[in-house]
Amino acid sequence: MRSTPHKALGAGVLTLAALAALSLPVTPAAAQPAEEPAAAACTPAQAVTNGGFESGTSPWTQSSSSVITSRTGETAHGGSSFAWLNGVGSTHTDTLTQSVTIPSGCSTATLTFWLHIDTDETTSSTAYDKLTAKIGSTTLATYSNLDENTGYVQKSFDVSSFAGQTVNLAFTGTEDSSLQTSFVLDDIALATSGDSTPPPADSTRTPAAPSYTVNLSSDTSGTVWNGHESVSFTNASATALSEVYLRLWDNYHGTCSAMPITVTNVTGGTAGTLSVDCTALKVTLPTPLNQGQTATIGFDLGITVPSGADRFGHDGAFSFIGNALPVLAIRDSAGWHLDPYTNNGESFYSLAADFKVTLDHPSTLLVPATGTSTDTPGSSGRTVTTATAAKVRDFAWAAGPFTKISGTSSGGVPVNIYSVSGISSSSAQSMLSTAKTAVDAHAARFGAYPYGELDAVIDNNYWFGGMEYPGFVLDLVSTTALTHEIGHQWWYGIVGDDEYNSPWLDEAFTDYATDLALGKTGSNCWSSVSWASSAEKITNSMAYWDAHSSRYSTVVYGYGKCALHDLRRVLGDTAMAKLLKDYATAHWYGVSTTAEFKAAAQAATSTDLTSFWTQHRIDG
Repeated sequence: MRSTPHKALGAGVLTLAALAALSLPVTPAAAQPAEEPAAAACTPAQAVTNGGFESGTSPWTQSSSSVITSRTGETAHGGSSFAWLNGVGSTHTDTLTQSVTIPSGCSTATLTFWLHIDTDETTSSTAYDKLTAKIGSTTLATYSNLDENTGYVQKSFDVSSFAGQTVNLAFTGTEDSSLQTSFVLDDIALATSGDSTPPPADSTRTPAAPSYTVNLSSDTSGTVWNGHESVSFTNASATALSEVYLRLWDNYHGTCSAMPITVTNVTGGTAGTLSVDCTALKVTLPTPLNQGQTATIGFDLGITVPSGADRFGHDGAFSFIGNALPVLAIRDSAGWHLDPYTNNGESFYSLAADFKVTLDHPSTLLVPATGTSTDTPGSSGRTVTTATAAKVRDFAWAAGPFTKISGTSSGGVPVNIYSVSGISSSSAQSMLSTAKTAVDAHAARFGAYPYGELDAVIDNNYWFGGMEYPGFVLDLVSTTALTHEIGHQWWYGIVGDDEYNSPWLDEAFTDYATDLALGKTGSNCWSSVSWASSAEKITNSMAYWDAHSSRYSTVVYGYGKCALHDLRRVLGDTAMAKLLKDYATAHWYGVSTTAEFKAAAQAATSTDLTSFWTQHRIDG
């Protein structure tokens, strides 16, 4: 998945800068389900209004009418407007404030904003001009001319301690008497989620056994898709299911006023208000669904792929369409999982599902996709690609005039490499060889690859190292990166996990698997471990890592895989290999937790591992 090398490889593998994206605020969602305690329940909400400044100036208070602007000289992160503080070149103070109410009962409240700083100051040591971000009386951060950057950078802060309070969110910029510094803010959001009330006694993950049917047709470029999606599901829980949530993940890449993913004409339930930056849509069912009962909801779907070589974006004529299909959120012992999107890694906690996706597109475009695909002629000059996939957690595809080469691994897995223009034939052949070797190496260690064919889309313009989806990966020309992404077919794809709250369960395990496949032993790697604080742990959630993004890859990927190498040395090579293969088998198409892995590891040895977990900061 993507880390601060966007779902790329861990520490020491690739060093690629990660930026993040952020969507605009949205109206708070409707009340939580009736079966949950209403008085203290958390309603996932967006506390900041007009955070992208696209709706005028209200409810912001600005020190002058020129702070919120679209004037030339600076550019917006999203849309056309932004907040420009200072940039005068003389003694000057600008302020921007908004009163925000953070709902009570919410375990997570995260403030994020995009910041661009440019300056004419020439010093490399003195902070002459400053921007301070505060919430209430608490200073979150101070930036200065020393933090100049060439583009926007996302900032993230945990403000959950302010739950139940109404406080001022304030930005204050000051300049000294000469040489301008501009502090440019955009896409400010304060997303709340989680529920601090006691969870329901029934911890069953539901809705279960989802089955998705999708029919979409594209424009001539493959960047706009329209059609219909339906999903059938069963309530596996003893607690009745009164509603479901659809995750419209890729709305993170746009704004709530211009959403890349649109859902309309919902059937089988009543659509509520979008929440969590327009990435969560509540659908209330006509009657509560009891345990064992099945329901189906359907809706019209529109997808507009933005520009950018991203996991959802297009690089010229080549579109990459990951996380675009709305999928069902999970309710478990923690309640509904409505975590925010993270661009540093993943938020995609989902159950294994079946997909049948029909993609009608111009015949000039090749469309690699999750699952096994067949092409049939469509209307004049068009092709219909039908992809079917069983027991996968998501579905992704690409569209473009790719160059395709194919082969079959020694273990019998069909492998396809799709290259954008600019990738040499020798590089493509190298990646085909790497993919065939990697899929067999991982299958030998963890169990046979179950997804039919494997498609890899190669583009050296990705700003991240790579990104995995079931049977479908995006990657640079890199042996290590591609081996890593293919490893995710097991650690996240087959053995699932809550990627937002337990990212180490797929990233550390995949980096460990990558080391094994490439013949690396991790010798002495734990000796270089240096913790940044007492709060830093391998098992921290993405909420923590989004607030400490510079440490995410080092700790989760690097320290995480080193911990597994150390565990192998405690257990022995044979016992460790058996542990992981047996663990994968026991959780095949299921969900792994840290507690379950620790229990399985302890059962594999007579050595008490308590001190091992403590030393390696693996909690849970």
